[in-house]
Amino acid sequence: MIELTVILESAWALAISKVGAALAASICLLGASYSISKIGVTALEAIARQPEAAGDVRSNLIVAAALIEGVAFFAIVVCLLVLFM
Repeated sequence: MIELTVILESAWALAISKVGAALAASICLLGASYSISKIGVTALEAIARQPEAAGDVRSNLIVAAALIEGVAFFAIVVCLLVLFM
């Protein structure tokens, strides 16, 4: 009977870890998408105020969005490693 309890507890822990990994990945993606949209809105406002600085603002926008996407991708990979390890 004790062996069955240990097996059930380990199965429950595995299910909880899968839910946790999915929740962490979804929170990471929500945060990244919100951050990139906020950067886009701010860049459009900056370009509207000073059209002559559009090139500099656009290049900074692309760099910032790429860094955020990299962090989001790294977090998803970590969640997948937690899920399958």
